[in-house]
Amino acid sequence: MAKRVLTTESGAPVADNQNSATAGVGGPILLQDQHLLEKLARFNRERIPERVVHARGSGAYGYFEVTDDVTGFTRADFLSEVGKRTETFIRFSTVADSLGGADAVRDPRGFALKFYTNEGNYDLVGNNTPVFFIKDPIKFPDFIHSQKRDPFTGRQEPDNVWDFWAHAPEATHQVTWLMGDRGIPASYRHMNGYGSHTYQWTNAEGEAFFVKYHFKTNQGVRSLSAEQAAELVGKDANSHQTDLLQAIERGVNPSWTLHVQVMPAAEAAEYRFNPFDLTKVWPHADYPLQRVGRLVLNRNPDNVFAEVEQAAFSPNNFVPGIGPSPDKMLQGRLFAYADAHRYRLGVNHTQLPVNAPKAAEVDNYGRDGLHATRHGSRHDKNYEPNSYAGPAQTDAALAAPLAIHGWTGTHEAPAHAKDDDFFQAGELFRLMSEEEKGRLVANIAGGLSQVTRDDVIEKNLTHFHAADTDYGKRVEEAVRALRED
Repeated sequence: MAKRVLTTESGAPVADNQNSATAGVGGPILLQDQHLLEKLARFNRERIPERVVHARGSGAYGYFEVTDDVTGFTRADFLSEVGKRTETFIRFSTVADSLGGADAVRDPRGFALKFYTNEGNYDLVGNNTPVFFIKDPIKFPDFIHSQKRDPFTGRQEPDNVWDFWAHAPEATHQVTWLMGDRGIPASYRHMNGYGSHTYQWTNAEGEAFFVKYHFKTNQGVRSLSAEQAAELVGKDANSHQTDLLQAIERGVNPSWTLHVQVMPAAEAAEYRFNPFDLTKVWPHADYPLQRVGRLVLNRNPDNVFAEVEQAAFSPNNFVPGIGPSPDKMLQGRLFAYADAHRYRLGVNHTQLPVNAPKAAEVDNYGRDGLHATRHGSRHDKNYEPNSYAGPAQTDAALAAPLAIHGWTGTHEAPAHAKDDDFFQAGELFRLMSEEEKGRLVANIAGGLSQVTRDDVIEKNLTHFHAADTDYGKRVEEAVRALRED
């Protein structure tokens, strides 16, 4: 086997990789040492800006296989046939902490999935919770600022966290979920995933449906108590990454079964609460789960930076038969995700191998920009329309049109019969066992009791009382007891 030769980025052989060129044996380093300068300059640029949210993540490749016929609801080709398989890439993540944070913390988990379909890439960007803290994207930057490290103390501050929630009553449902038993998953393999948002499916006849995605783990749901998590973080801050990597390397391939809830589009306007409100779930009694297929992860990335850190998911990457809904948070994310990737990775981030389509050909007029690798043939034009047989539009919409009406301006969501912010948080609390309720209350009180302003504590207690009288009473008593100690 021929000996491999170390080269510079331009391909020139490197004569000495141990000693810098100097002016004499003990003299200063020479500016003409091209290999040294290139090596240091590249090292200085090896880290790209980390994600503002979901910075810490793990990923894996796999496939999605259709197990049930859903062609009555969508014309998406990758869902068109029982037994059809589509290559996928998934990225799991925590939300609030930085890239150097620990895995086993109380935080929602990102569940971002890329389907490499033959009609282009389809990205489904979700979490391990079916709801979220807010329902309007204009609140999102403020929400994240309140959950991230304080600019003065450099750490997450209970005052900031709970003050924001005190001013966001719609967060009560997600706070109840986060502070409950599923707030710290035992591993990425042992948690469910949700599309969280409402999406639109359109069938071949043009009929529109609204859907919610549910990925149910086939490993069973397992979570950690606060004490178990603290012990695990002390042993291995990378616990979830370690677990996922080692399971797949052993051939223990984790899997999830995908179900959807399907609502005929005509029923949305008269539903008892706003079906596009991200802080609420659709009761299964109204819209039962319908099985679609299974997701299997069977291959680890070869390079975490190139494939996991540079993976870019955007919810506006749709395929024919799937589109957005009027969900305001989804509408905001249609812009925000892709724009974040253009900042972090450059305008040509879609040409990176992990982001580039694998089963479809890209053919458009995008040219140039940082890191451009796709440039077309010598005589291709870079404008449209043209007279040179360049790619042209299909005139076929991806999804059914959405009816709109009313005046432009800033509006609250349309009124429905039961649109308050607390009833589903109360229903979730009442579903819990006594032991689960006890742990939930202890987790909430542990954080809320650290808040220094009494009015912030009182506002939060008002939310829990509004969700359920017993819920509010228990939290209030627990907070008072901790503050008196």
